Amino acid sequence: MNAAPLNKPKFVYVTYIAAPPAKVWDALTKPDISEIYWYGYRVAADGKAGDLMTATGPTGELSHRDPIIESDPPRRLVYGWKPLEKDKPDERPSRVTFELALFKGQTRLTVIHDQFDEDSKIFGMISNGWPAVLSSLKTFLETGHPLDPSWKDAAVAEQLSGSDA
Repeated sequence: MNAAPLNKPKFVYVTYIAAPPAKVWDALTKPDISEIYWYGYRVAADGKAGDLMTATGPTGELSHRDPIIESDPPRRLVYGWKPLEKDKPDERPSRVTFELALFKGQTRLTVIHDQFDEDSKIFGMISNGWPAVLSSLKTFLETGHPLDPSWKDAAVAEQLSGSDA
């Protein structure tokens, strides 16, 4: 008898960015660019499968050192995700997938973050964090200016308070 499938959480976000896939790819993989829109985090993920994605926080602490699982520039990037900060829950690694496709002269970016345990606390954190980061990425690539960091903090505080105003 087969066991019922586990109800594991999965985050999926799709956005359209008025920029070519190569420019979006660079923003996702190059630390000098990610630092601008990712609220000070320097993400380096421009290696090949087997290399490491690293992320350094705004104060210089190493916050990620995860394996790159797949790298097909500028179409698909997959890496592990396990926060190293001491204030984050210690859970097994999850997985982040970025799919980039040219769509009517712009890039359709799909982000899938999955492979969480059913009771993951990290899932709740990324569900608040990814929309802020991806909105800032889109705004930066389209206007040259990222979203103000206070926007992210206000959005997260609003979601945590349950307010819809």
